[in-house]
Amino acid sequence: MHVTIIGAGLGGLTLARVLHVHGIPSTVYEAEESPTARSQGGMLDIHDYNGQIAVEAAGLMDEFRALVLPGREAMRVLDSGGAVLFEKGDDGTGGRPEVQRADLRQMLLDSVPAGTVRWGCKVTGVLGRTVTFADGATVDAELLVGADGAWSRVRPLLSDAKPEYAGVSFVETYLHDADTRHPEVAKAVGGGSMFAPGQGKGIFAHREAGGVLHAYVEFTRPVEWFGDLSHITAEFEGWAPELTALLTESDTTPVFRPHFTLPSGHRWERVPGVTLIGDAAHLMPPNGEGANLAMLDGAELARALASHDDVETALATFEEAMFVRAVETAEESEEMLQSLFGDEPPQKLLDLLIDA
Repeated sequence: MHVTIIGAGLGGLTLARVLHVHGIPSTVYEAEESPTARSQGGMLDIHDYNGQIAVEAAGLMDEFRALVLPGREAMRVLDSGGAVLFEKGDDGTGGRPEVQRADLRQMLLDSVPAGTVRWGCKVTGVLGRTVTFADGATVDAELLVGADGAWSRVRPLLSDAKPEYAGVSFVETYLHDADTRHPEVAKAVGGGSMFAPGQGKGIFAHREAGGVLHAYVEFTRPVEWFGDLSHITAEFEGWAPELTALLTESDTTPVFRPHFTLPSGHRWERVPGVTLIGDAAHLMPPNGEGANLAMLDGAELARALASHDDVETALATFEEAMFVRAVETAEESEEMLQSLFGDEPPQKLLDLLIDA
């Protein structure tokens, strides 16, 4: 058996790695020209109940632990005036260690045989299990896996579902050398993550490697409301300056990022030789679980293929378990969104954190 994987994100690469562990060859086709063609985003908390299970299946726990940024599991909740309402330190025993996404992806790239990933292969169409690329080349897949994200080219083989706007967007900013150049902001964020939720909006930030503060200014608004972003700052009139500075003092041009989702409970009937993992299968607004689920999908699919002689039995077994995981996570995601942007911020978030 040879597995054709579309997409060299965390899910696709985890699948390729765990297949390799079990002696199953694969090829990953990626539209980007190289591993460094674009920024890979910020930090990820990799959970002991899903993402780390995938890392363990990949045989990469030692390499993973070497990437963990100490202290980043620390967390605090602030009100709009900058007062600390909740704080939790990081003593190194938590189950959600933080790593840089780019480092995690590179770890996976380094773990697969040379030539596994084919760069610069943009998919323009998929018919049956024949994949066509922008340069006119085609590949006939024995087993085709769509790990190609929200706007998957493989998904239409299985489902008519299309991503829809989730009603939430964020504006992404970065402050560099924060402890020196933005000390009050750095103090407000603390050593890990900071949440300052408000009615229908909020300011959230992570402390990344190298003194970088990575912030997300989120709103529950129609996508048309955002326009040219010039009016965003006015929405935070009266908020503490050490919080609003995460938007007004950004060292990078703020980037608008709308969130999209597939229907809750998205699933499909079994189609021979084709399946999906990660956002291609169960896209939902950012909730801390997306990368973890994609990696677990990849690992569980590989293990199912390795443990069943019949490919279709393996795919059916994998998909049924994945559908259940996705529904459970979507329900938790909705609860989190309500705690952040619902009627009683930040009290609902505090209640959720205390109950946890």
